Amino acid sequence: MHHQTFPIFKTKVDGLDQKFDLGDLGSRKDYFQAKAGAEIEKLKTYLAGNTFLAFLLGKKNSGKGTYSKMFMEAVSAERVGHLSVGDIVRDIHQALETTPAAKENLVAFLEKNYRGFHTVEETLDLIMGRNQTSLISSELILSLIEYEISKRPKQAIFIDGFPRAIDQISYSLFLKELIGYRDDPDFMVFINVPNSVIDERIKYRVICPVCKVPRNTKLLATHKAGFDEKTAEFYLICDEHGERMVAKEGDAQGIEPIKQRLEVDNQVFNQLLKLTGVPKVYLRNSVPVKEALEYVDDYELTPEYYYERDEKTGEVKILTKPWTIKDDEGVESYSLLPAAVEVSLIKQTAQVLGL
Repeated sequence: MHHQTFPIFKTKVDGLDQKFDLGDLGSRKDYFQAKAGAEIEKLKTYLAGNTFLAFLLGKKNSGKGTYSKMFMEAVSAERVGHLSVGDIVRDIHQALETTPAAKENLVAFLEKNYRGFHTVEETLDLIMGRNQTSLISSELILSLIEYEISKRPKQAIFIDGFPRAIDQISYSLFLKELIGYRDDPDFMVFINVPNSVIDERIKYRVICPVCKVPRNTKLLATHKAGFDEKTAEFYLICDEHGERMVAKEGDAQGIEPIKQRLEVDNQVFNQLLKLTGVPKVYLRNSVPVKEALEYVDDYELTPEYYYERDEKTGEVKILTKPWTIKDDEGVESYSLLPAAVEVSLIKQTAQVLGL
């Protein structure tokens, strides 16, 4: 994956000295208006009568869900949707268990639209997990994507998690035609995130045991932290529930358990980078330290959180410093906060749609 393909996107606006708090929803709204207001208006106008289909391509944990949800936040939550292929089977499974009409609707849809090597009954067994011997085929995944899209006729859609295997690439090229989708523009969004960033996102990830909201002790702190006398470790406290946040089992190993998956993601990614005839959007999460402040504002860089404890009062202070990482080519770099990458997505989307 070569950086030449992924130019550094300039988010700095000459003469704009205002600082924004990108962790705050209201401040982030003002930030998007200040940095990409014109493009947001054009996209809103476009989406009032049109849709698009965008494939999000990147390694596992590269932020695909985050970027599409932030696009919805900045542009339109009503006219834009996020479709996670990984969640489709789980969501349909849940619907089949809880909604009586769901089975009828799905069966009717599959009888009309599914082409493949399973009967409708076998298909339902696969979705419900009753058949563990057979993997869900690409043909079936395709039908389920089509089924989900058919329920959202007025939405532009970000597809997250397809293609995720080499044999699905050819399907993705013709997805629009295969699913008889509206005559939409389609484009591919490539997300370039260094492995070192993904590694630390996993290693320091913690969740609230009550609300399951994820945070990161190193990269995304809550407002309060505590100190465990027994282990001499700092921990985060959930903003909403006041609970001590905990790590998930296995996260301490970072990317080690998913290395093979990352390798496959990378192969699919590099294969599709060579594709011609489909418009492409290039998102880059890292900026070399030497050039960073020519292109971005300091508050757009991901900070590293660290903690100090007052010996007398026992109070824990949460402090920040710039977080530096080595990118995949060994260059000393900063990582950008999601909102800064989002500005690049908004502007390039407007561009590929010819707005």
